Amino acid sequence: MQISRVVFLGTGDAYSAYGRLNAAYLIEGSEGSLLLDCGPTFLAALNREKLSTDPIDAVFITHLHGDHFGGLPFLFLHLCYIEPRSRPLTLIGPPGIESRVMRLYRTMYADSAEEPRPYAVHFVESHPGEQLLYSGMQIIPFNVPHQQNPPSYGVELKAGGRKIVFTGDSGWTEDLATHTQGADLFICECSFFETRLPTHLDYIRIAENLARFGAKRTILTHLGVEVLERQEEIEIETGYDGLVVTF
Repeated sequence: MQISRVVFLGTGDAYSAYGRLNAAYLIEGSEGSLLLDCGPTFLAALNREKLSTDPIDAVFITHLHGDHFGGLPFLFLHLCYIEPRSRPLTLIGPPGIESRVMRLYRTMYADSAEEPRPYAVHFVESHPGEQLLYSGMQIIPFNVPHQQNPPSYGVELKAGGRKIVFTGDSGWTEDLATHTQGADLFICECSFFETRLPTHLDYIRIAENLARFGAKRTILTHLGVEVLERQEEIEIETGYDGLVVTF
């Protein structure tokens, strides 16, 4: 299995700062694709980039905040009516993911949620340090300081000698520098420029620790207004909606 490219479908924060879309990252590989997070604007991003949902075998949700999993009801409908699917879809995430996702689906589309789908949805609860294998990729979640109940995860993805690390939404933790060592790509949230919160990262702290991460390439994402208004001061690569990283 080889990871071929990563498509940044949404690089904005929960407030869609400067019109950016919500969190979603498509990891494409030779044996299938994995979607990291599925914000409410996921389908808009996918259609804008003229991409198909067909290669997506699994979705990994880092945490259960709306800007990271609120696109799943739209994905369910899309797979029924726009790109009809028959093979199963796997949804991986923190404990309680099935009840939260299905509750959201019933709230948004009560009638559709009661109808049988032409494809099965398999829910998998993940736990820190547990190694999972989907879409030919090794998935290793780890705890990050953000939402605590249910927990929030960062994630390591490994396949074909490549390693990608994604923070999800995270405050500062020394564990980040442990997981990012040797990463080919580190996708790092950067909600603020200098405002320091325990549940999100800021540019100043990321820049101070950049060398410690040991990643070959770091790209900032989940960008808020404070960051976007000071982009001329930023010396680390920033992502944008539609960015494609090819390996």
